Amino acid sequence: MDGTRTFTPPLRAVNQARAACRELGRELARAGFDIAVFSSKPTYIEHDVVHGYAEGTDEQNPGRVAAYPPRHREIAFALPEGSSVTLDTYRDTSGEWEVAYYRTLLNCDGVLMVGGGQATRVAGIVAIAQGIPVLPVATFGGGAGQVWINLDKVRNHADDEDISLLGQDWSADAAVRLTASLVRQRTRRAEQARIQERADRSLARRTGGGLAIAVLCAVAALAALVLAGGPGRADARALTALTAAPLLASVAGAMIRNSFETEAGWVRAGIRGLGAGLVTVLLYFASQLLAVPALFDQLDVRRLLFFAIPLGFSSGFTFDLVYERLRAGAAPTPPLGPELAAPGATVPPTAPGAPPHTPQGTP
Repeated sequence: MDGTRTFTPPLRAVNQARAACRELGRELARAGFDIAVFSSKPTYIEHDVVHGYAEGTDEQNPGRVAAYPPRHREIAFALPEGSSVTLDTYRDTSGEWEVAYYRTLLNCDGVLMVGGGQATRVAGIVAIAQGIPVLPVATFGGGAGQVWINLDKVRNHADDEDISLLGQDWSADAAVRLTASLVRQRTRRAEQARIQERADRSLARRTGGGLAIAVLCAVAALAALVLAGGPGRADARALTALTAAPLLASVAGAMIRNSFETEAGWVRAGIRGLGAGLVTVLLYFASQLLAVPALFDQLDVRRLLFFAIPLGFSSGFTFDLVYERLRAGAAPTPPLGPELAAPGATVPPTAPGAPPHTPQGTP
């Protein structure tokens, strides 16, 4: 609060501001805050805040001041003997006070701003952007008044009552009310952090559960390769393995794909993958039956699964492409495996933009 300097916007009531800073320091001590300061010069508010802070402490309620000066500056607040304040100095390696100032700002639970210039305004904007509770006392003008205007647009942890209070003229109980506002903002921030932490843990559990189900589905699909019998006439057991394995692989693919999304809807992803796999796999088997009408008379389930399981997984993993093609009116026809083609079967070339041909066997 240097009244000899020119600030934009200008400062107001500089003489009253010094007493206000002492009152704010006293209330911060009584509220149990530690404070971080960067200079002990009388022209900065730290000088008055720290002296007021010392007045608000006693043996039962000691306080702590953490000073962060650049490497070439000294800190000397000349606190009274027997003060219950512990002064810890953390000298920054940089020779510029701005480096220590902005670096420390990000580790604070709140920022008090009174007067100041461009650096104060920048610090306030940084604090607001980082979700740090701010207390810009606008009645004394300067950069703090601009931060108050910015805070009204963003709010973060402040409400209408806080915004109104920060813009009021200084009064006898202003320091008490402003400190209470800072406490409320800090409490709201902590509550939001707890809510976000619970949401993150819940998301992590759902993600872990979804991936575990995807792994189980993939393992079950691969197990069908081992359990499938030899070639023979199609029966209920063979047809079940032939359809269930690729569908399980499709669900696994959809759920693994869903793990890359920011909002994990595992049940919906599994259902979408199941639908995409069902359409793709049934169309694949339909094309095989068209090519080889007697396919089920001598069905080799294991050989078919070596192609159907990757096909099901791919359709589930890319279910959005499958549904896009269905909406466009083009059925997702899979390629015909060379080991499954009937003798003499051909796949005629497709003209650009034309729907794919269905393989036809030669008579």
